[in-house]
Amino acid sequence: MTTHVAPTEVPPAPVEGRRVQDAAGPSPVREGSHVVVIGGGPGGYEAALVAAQLGARVTVIERQGLGGSAVLTDVVPSKTLIATAEWMTVADSAAELGIRADGGPDGEVGRLSVDLGIVNERVVRLARHQSRDIATRLEREGITVIDGTGRLGGKISDQGTREVLVTTADDAEFSVTADIILVATGASPRVLPGSEPDGERILTWAQMYNLTTMPEHLVVVGSGVTGAEFAGAYNALGAPVTLVSSRDRVLPGEDEDAAELIEGVFLQRGMTVLSRSRAQAVRRVGDRVEVELTDGRVIEASHCLLAVGAVPNTADLGLAEAGVAVSESGHIQVDRVSRTTALRVYAAGDCTGVLPLASVAAMQGRIAMWHSLGDAVAPLDRDAVTANIFTAPEIATIGVPESAVESGAVNGSVTRLPLARNPRAKMLGIREGFIKVISDRATGAVLGGVVVAPRASELIFPLAIAVTQRLTVDQLANVFTIYPSLSGSIAEAARTLHRTGDA
Repeated sequence: MTTHVAPTEVPPAPVEGRRVQDAAGPSPVREGSHVVVIGGGPGGYEAALVAAQLGARVTVIERQGLGGSAVLTDVVPSKTLIATAEWMTVADSAAELGIRADGGPDGEVGRLSVDLGIVNERVVRLARHQSRDIATRLEREGITVIDGTGRLGGKISDQGTREVLVTTADDAEFSVTADIILVATGASPRVLPGSEPDGERILTWAQMYNLTTMPEHLVVVGSGVTGAEFAGAYNALGAPVTLVSSRDRVLPGEDEDAAELIEGVFLQRGMTVLSRSRAQAVRRVGDRVEVELTDGRVIEASHCLLAVGAVPNTADLGLAEAGVAVSESGHIQVDRVSRTTALRVYAAGDCTGVLPLASVAAMQGRIAMWHSLGDAVAPLDRDAVTANIFTAPEIATIGVPESAVESGAVNGSVTRLPLARNPRAKMLGIREGFIKVISDRATGAVLGGVVVAPRASELIFPLAIAVTQRLTVDQLANVFTIYPSLSGSIAEAARTLHRTGDA
């Protein structure tokens, strides 16, 4: 018989910026407790693995496939597509490096071309393989997986347990008793009213992998991270692309220097960028689409991608009945250890609206299990989150942004080093990009950084270590780097921030 131990904590209402000591005091380890996870994406399956490691009995309820949208329709597929596009951008600089395609029998120089059907077939295949790998791992750890949907029951028992109501894929209905519940249901693409996607000509990012032929002309509505990534990828693959941006520049909210560089690269590669332009309707007309802007202009194209944000999957989960507070946008309110306002109910991932990153979802899920099952836990630190935009070149960020220094909110120093002067970059034919390091003016501690470069997602790691471990610019500068290497520019940037005795 399983003994359920009541928790010692009562979750308070979530407060933005909760201090570390407010999240202290998790309950004793409840080995053998039943953890039910609703949603099998990064937040859900990572939480399940931690809970199993801590001795809990774990059930995961997932309707789409393990890995969720992150693995099946979002992160993994889009980055696989972008990896193919990256090869095309590399090929564009081949001539500069002395590489050329031999001429054919008619004397024409050969050019690379893309078979989008094969590309997307590979994208979908790799996503399914990743999902199966996750399923195998959960099975190996003894975790029960139910193919279906789950919702919270409204009542809590005297022992502190809750019912989770389950509807399986074949419409069977039953309930399971849970000591701890994690809601990790993710989010879905937002659509413009009156511009419903048809999956053929008007598409969300989850439907882009249905395409078997290259668009004659792709209009991307939305210049945030998703819009910029897809626009850049299809432009590199050879499709004419028009990017509709409602803001002054692409990637609003990102580092201004990085965003301006990427927009310049887009324009240089032949993309049309319509700044301060807002789409009000997208219509399908036969085998074409019309994108109507608020100023009356109409753009005709073969396809349109709607990349206008996401909405949390929190409807019909029984949240209100269970006492789980949500925001006006529908996001579940959580504190820094992933607690909701309901006892023993936690939440993780895009359904919380904390940061729309798979890495953050996974960390939220792990933190939830460490806290609820009594293991050592550190609350989520948003300043320690690394983020990456998979354009070409990539944009990676960590910590305090330069805007905080410019506004006076942070007493910091900023240095920016162009990547083009790096010897390794010259060898590779890299002309665009830079390293930016932000430090505390008084102590020299590294507070943040930006890397714009090929594989910036890898290059940001030294700066992430420096920020999270509170290293100074002198400590970072005094670490040996390989010569020549792109990472050498990180040490060089740190050296420029050295504080002299008079500083």
